[in-house]
Amino acid sequence: MRVLVVNPNTTPSMTEKIGAAARAAAASGTEVRAVSPAMGPASIEGFYDEAFAVPGLLEEVRKGEAAGFDGYVVACFDDPGIDAARSVARGPVVGIAEAAMHVASLIAGSFTIVSTLARSAPALEHLVRKYGFAERCRRVRAADFPVLALEDPASGAVDRLRAEIGRAVAEDGCEAILLGCAGMADLNRALGKEFGLPVIDGVGAAVKLVEAVVGLGLGTSKAGGYAAPLPKPYAGELARHAP
Repeated sequence: MRVLVVNPNTTPSMTEKIGAAARAAAASGTEVRAVSPAMGPASIEGFYDEAFAVPGLLEEVRKGEAAGFDGYVVACFDDPGIDAARSVARGPVVGIAEAAMHVASLIAGSFTIVSTLARSAPALEHLVRKYGFAERCRRVRAADFPVLALEDPASGAVDRLRAEIGRAVAEDGCEAILLGCAGMADLNRALGKEFGLPVIDGVGAAVKLVEAVVGLGLGTSKAGGYAAPLPKPYAGELARHAP
């Protein structure tokens, strides 16, 4: 089985961290490759960044299709471009937010999402409703640091994250924590031990769900909304993305 993990931002150090987390979660027979686009934002913090991350993401999925990958993980907790990517891919495309919420629902009655900046919270709240987990999600919290601070050990970002998780455990009555950024993928085990409840990294969760779907012999339905895009011209800078 071959799984392509796409970090939709263009920061190589984060892609390396995400790839390591994905390989650690994968079964021994699964080949995992982690990539990031050549174009797009350095980090994804809000709706504007998300929109400009999608063309590069789709380009990587198209390359993955040509290379014969069996499934895809979109490694950003905003789950950008998931529906469009499913229109391109034959195999499953799993976003890390959707994966984390599904896994949490199997092992906990409720969860809190702890993310980075407050400006990202509305997008995550929208995903909670879209995926049908509004009754399970106690709260979407922001630890108040930029995404790229997670790449700097001296930034204090991990301490802020730890403090916000502590507040979530004390105030929300949640039974699990979801780490709301792919850049936190290396922290879940230590934080779970520290706080005594499941702390879920969406990257690992998404890899395991892709393995499960591919293992069942299933792929993305092409019977409706995820059918291949219709051929048509695209103008200007988007011409090379035309179906």
